[in-house]
Order: sequence, then structure tokens, then C-alpha cells
Amino acid sequence: MIRYEIEGGNLPVVICYPEAGQTLCTESGAMSWMSPNMKMDTNSGGGIKKALGRMFSGESIFMNEYTAQGGTGMIAFASTFPGSIIPYQVSEGNGIVVQKRGFLAMEKGLDLSVFFQKKLGRGFFGGEGFIMQRITGYGMVFLEIDGYCKEYNLSVGESIIVDTGYLAAMSDTCTMDIQPVQGAKNIFFGGEGLFHTRIIGPGKVYIQSMPVINTAQALSPYLNINDGDSNGGGINIRLGD
Repeated sequence: MIRYEIEGGNLPVVICYPEAGQTLCTESGAMSWMSPNMKMDTNSGGGIKKALGRMFSGESIFMNEYTAQGGTGMIAFASTFPGSIIPYQVSEGNGIVVQKRGFLAMEKGLDLSVFFQKKLGRGFFGGEGFIMQRITGYGMVFLEIDGYCKEYNLSVGESIIVDTGYLAAMSDTCTMDIQPVQGAKNIFFGGEGLFHTRIIGPGKVYIQSMPVINTAQALSPYLNINDGDSNGGGINIRLGD
């Protein structure tokens, strides 16, 4: 098991200390800083099929591998959005399904693949889209969560209903289904859309408090993006009416 520490509060970074020969894998451009004895190698991470799968799930085509040489190394991976970094120990029968762009870094030997919803309707109405990511094998993976992360451990048959976009990750032993919002007034005036996502145990569920898409929508009324004008274009920020 790799040694690590998570710092930074709501602006988190995970600092890993791999022993000589240990390797960490991440998407292109995710490394923040590292010791001089970390050797970098960029590759397709398992062939063109897996590379294309990562592209469809929101990650970069190529992966970077960082290996400690000649002794213990140090490498840091920072979150790209205010929130949380969650460590998850993957093992046989204990994989994890995560939102697009939720993968931050992992030990070499884990397998990152595309997770397709079994029913097309689940993909379009379940909040996380048709494609998610599945991580299997044995080792530690670090996940990037938007905002505060609340963890629930569901027993067999126990379920929780999650609003669109708030599902960050779940054990691959969990199943996902769609539950329609009941009542015409709730649908048209409730502001919660037509469907909710229902997660059924057994397994862990990670819920995020501030999905990046919700934050972008909240800020959009205050941003005026110009493609180009006499002043050179750009983004204007409106602080008040």
C-alpha cells in the first residue's frame, strides 16, 4: 500500500510517497509537484481501446506513469475544483464507479474502464450521463469530489434517492435506477426535473454537495462572455444590477 497524506482543506491536494519501484498513474497534466527521483512515462494506458474509452468518459487519451527511483519519492496531485479528495482501496469484488472527470490518480495495476449504464434511459436521466468510469483490480485510487463529500454505507436492498449531478461515486456492487418525480405540480413547479436517481445497496455511496455544473449555472447570470468586440472581447463580470 502506498503512503499518502491529504492536505489543503477545501482546496485539497494528495501528497504520495511511493517506495522505490512503486508507480502512480494519472491523466495527462494532473501532476502538481514531485521530487527529482520520480521518473515520468507517458503512454496509452493499456492500448488504443482503453485510451478511447477514457476519452469518452471525460479523461485524456494518454496517461502518465510516475515511478520512484533509487529510494522513496514524493509526488502531489491537486484537485481542479474546490472540494474533497477521497482515497478508496480497490480490491477483488470491491471496485468503484465514479463520475466523469472524478478520477485523480491511482496505483499502477488498477484498471480504469468505461462504465455504461445498462439501460439508455438511466444514462440520459440519471444525472451522470450515459458514461461513467469503473475502476477495478487491487490498489489505492484517489477520487476528486466537487464540494463536501457525504458517505453512506448501504446494506442489501437499502436505497437512497439522489438529485441530478450529486452522485459522485458508488461501489460497483450497488445498482442504479431511475425514479420519476410524482405529481404534476412537483414536476412543473418543484424545480427538481422529471427524474431522480435511486442507488440500491449493498455498497458505499459518495454524494457531493457542490457539483461543478450547478456552480457554473449559478454563476452564469453574472458572466457576460463576448466572442469579440471593439475592446478585444473576453469575459465581463456583473457584480450587481
